[in-house]
Amino acid sequence: MQDLRLSVAVGDYDRMRPLIDGDVQIDGVDPVFLRLSPEEIFFRAFRSEDFDICELSMSSTVLKMARGECPYVPIPVFPSRAFRHTAFYINAASGIRKPEDLRGRRIGVGEYQLTANVWARAILEDDYGIKPSEIEWVRGGIEELGRKEKIHLTLPEGVNLVDAPADRTLASMLAEGEIDALLGPRMPSSLNGDGRVRWLFDDPITAARDWYARTKIFPIMHTLGIRRSLVEQHPWLPATVQKAFEQSKALCLSRLRDTSATKVTLPFIEEGFKGARELLGDDFWSYGYEANRHVVQSFIDHHYRQGLSPVRLSAEDLFHPATLDVARI
Repeated sequence: MQDLRLSVAVGDYDRMRPLIDGDVQIDGVDPVFLRLSPEEIFFRAFRSEDFDICELSMSSTVLKMARGECPYVPIPVFPSRAFRHTAFYINAASGIRKPEDLRGRRIGVGEYQLTANVWARAILEDDYGIKPSEIEWVRGGIEELGRKEKIHLTLPEGVNLVDAPADRTLASMLAEGEIDALLGPRMPSSLNGDGRVRWLFDDPITAARDWYARTKIFPIMHTLGIRRSLVEQHPWLPATVQKAFEQSKALCLSRLRDTSATKVTLPFIEEGFKGARELLGDDFWSYGYEANRHVVQSFIDHHYRQGLSPVRLSAEDLFHPATLDVARI
């Protein structure tokens, strides 16, 4: 049988490198890898279904699945995870000193439904009692003009979402004090050392560690999807693809453990690796349904409570049935 020639669109991460380099194979698949930014992958995936296998926004995937219109079948592979206490940026002259001060403010978002912003609003509501309806949300391009939501949203009554001026980026609005704060997964260019923009949390790492100690949640940003029509034609694909991505991540981590020569161009990698294992356990970047069911369900619940999902899914509803358990020897 000839291997399937499939496009695979992912970010250029170390955990993908063994697959991209060919050190790990996807059984039965002849892959064509496209290394793209998350914004481009998500836009093309949900607007024109450009890829056979691709990284997907967790928020967009949950929204599409809840509407019963997702063109991709998700599997529990999580290429991107991040604690989102670093996602809060404020204008230093706004008078904001603590998270509670965000109530009643104007906050910029690249897209309201971005996964990072769902997690950030979860932090605001769960830890500080601030509901989305208590903020004026300003949507626009963080660095480029003309950004729109990838997916049409119907938000709950009372949630105030307005568009930024057509000639203004959110990064510049934040620096000039036209918005009080910004939520997003990318550091704005206006956080440039001139003192006008700073993080909300003075020590976001300590804040994230405290949050993990209480919730046991390492937030998931992206999942992996396979074109639905392909899965219907080749039902062996979900489990096979999941296995290959698991193997790629395992090989990546084995290389990272080798400290004879640092694999990442950043000091203190050994200390960071040790700290991650102490906080999160040996499998600190876990894939798979069982290990992440509580994280996925928490995200789904917040997504629904924020009015993004029309129905509340269960974590089990999200993924292909063949990926909910794995073979063991």
